[in-house]
Amino acid sequence: MRIGFDHELYTRTQSEKIMERVNQFGGKLYLELGGKLFDDNHAARVLPGFLPDSKISMLAKLKDQIEIILVISADDIEKNKVRGDLGITYDQDALRLIDAFDAAQMKVGSVVITHWHNQRHAQLFRRKLRTQGVKVYQHYFIEGYPTNVDLVVSDKGYGKNDFVETTRPLVLVTAPGPGSGKMAVCMSQLYQEHQRGVKAGYAKFETFPIWNLPLKHPVNVAYEAATVDLGDVNALDPFHLEAYQVTATNYNRDIEVFPILRTILEKIWGEMPYQSPTDMGVNMVGYCITDEALVEAAAKQEVIRRLYTSLCEQRRGNVAEEEVAKLHLLMQQLKLSDDDRPVIAASRKRADATGGPAAAIQLSSGEIVTGKTSPLLGASAALVINALKFLAGIPKAEKLIPPEVIGPVQDLKLKYLGNRNPRLHTDEVLVALSITAAQSSLAALALAQLPRLQGCEVHTSVILSAVDENVFRRLGVNLTCDPKYQTRKLYHG
Repeated sequence: MRIGFDHELYTRTQSEKIMERVNQFGGKLYLELGGKLFDDNHAARVLPGFLPDSKISMLAKLKDQIEIILVISADDIEKNKVRGDLGITYDQDALRLIDAFDAAQMKVGSVVITHWHNQRHAQLFRRKLRTQGVKVYQHYFIEGYPTNVDLVVSDKGYGKNDFVETTRPLVLVTAPGPGSGKMAVCMSQLYQEHQRGVKAGYAKFETFPIWNLPLKHPVNVAYEAATVDLGDVNALDPFHLEAYQVTATNYNRDIEVFPILRTILEKIWGEMPYQSPTDMGVNMVGYCITDEALVEAAAKQEVIRRLYTSLCEQRRGNVAEEEVAKLHLLMQQLKLSDDDRPVIAASRKRADATGGPAAAIQLSSGEIVTGKTSPLLGASAALVINALKFLAGIPKAEKLIPPEVIGPVQDLKLKYLGNRNPRLHTDEVLVALSITAAQSSLAALALAQLPRLQGCEVHTSVILSAVDENVFRRLGVNLTCDPKYQTRKLYHG
């Protein structure tokens, strides 16, 4: 893959910037982390060269200075809120994050459950954490939050929350997803630290929008597309412009809350060191872009992908029409259409020619390979096999998996597992290919091409099963689907 972002420069300059901010506040900083620390696939897609775990690589340089507060809303636990990109609930993701931080040798000091009012599932989650030796604290609803500043910044507001004991100079406050209450946890800690005679600092670390890129830059538009469900809108920071006569891109929620936040911090600290929401950030991403044209092209592809993801979710009944309309508007802003994603036309053409579901993949060379539905393979499985053959230089007519391997798998599905569809899904065909590779050098050669699928663009003419979607996610391909099902059934398991 071509690279448009300098990962090494980022990890060095970003860690230096964060430590500068720690020192600015005398050695104690609460750093609110927006976005994803692990598996930031959005950033990796729009900034080719940014690794999904780039932020962790950067923070690992500071691990001896860091401890982590993980924040999760009791309401999200109660609603079984799901992280869309991973398909797991927020409470499951909280456990995953604790394990991931532990594997990175970074200390998770505690978990804070916000919006606490003794919800049943939140209590069960708290019990599970405590039995594993994890410290758990509760933060409560504050009447009139955040506008009733006198109440909020008082012993009956922030003061009634549990105080989280921390011992290291840099406290990272993160969460499984947005709306968890990270900022409120930071403010509560600042208030209670001040009550104890400690003037701790506060800053924000968010990748998007990138403050020193133009408002309508494709990377910033792609962020709007990614957060359309939250109602986020990119905007120029008027406070930054007034203070410094410099334009800076931020987003509406930070700009709208800044006057209240400024009042809260003035009440806690006695003064406000920041002149704008942008001032609060420590984001060096914009300085690490090395190929502007490549990054713009990648971001435009992300906007198209977001539209098709929302169209499919709308077809499933999970997305409102307003979200889709907003994404169409963002497409128009960047003058984008289906023609800008060649795999869309390729998969539809193959589907029309064969009369069944089809799929297409654009490889890093620009070559497009397609796959069709057959009696043996689903379209996605056929696509993967055809792509691996192409990358390995194996003739398309060559049969990589012999019938004596495919047949028993089909028998297993139909006779013993109760399936009605004999065709192999992508996971099943990859298992069959790996079994064949033990005795076939061609199958082994094809299997060795799997890493080369990462970052490739894929489109299918129908909504995929969860199995096929999950395999494509694991392979690291960028998937879109036409918003229609293969059958007219109401239930699609």
